Amino acid sequence: MKETWTLKLTKEELEDPNQGIPRIIADKENELGIFLSYYFKKEGAVAEQVVLEGKPDFETNSSGKLTLSFVLVHFNACLAIHEQAKDKMEISYRIDSQNKELQLEGPFWEERGMDEI
Repeated sequence: MKETWTLKLTKEELEDPNQGIPRIIADKENELGIFLSYYFKKEGAVAEQVVLEGKPDFETNSSGKLTLSFVLVHFNACLAIHEQAKDKMEISYRIDSQNKELQLEGPFWEERGMDEI
């Protein structure tokens, strides 16, 4: 499983990605929580309070890696579970100047196959 997410960039964010990427990460915290939550849906957890850890690492002028830290929340009212833990994930990104987009790609996580009976 590998999740992707696309965010629209403004002209200013596109012109200065060193400042633009941290700004859009801060502005789109809720959307990024949804993106990261896809990785934890089988655990019944959601990601909240997403923030950029450090600065984006540029491998080229338009791509690189960044680390997002977040709070992972497990909640189940029936079982009286409400646990929180800090976590982080390394994300690859690519700036698509033509479409004014920041394309995020999460790591590859193998999906668990069926158990034998």
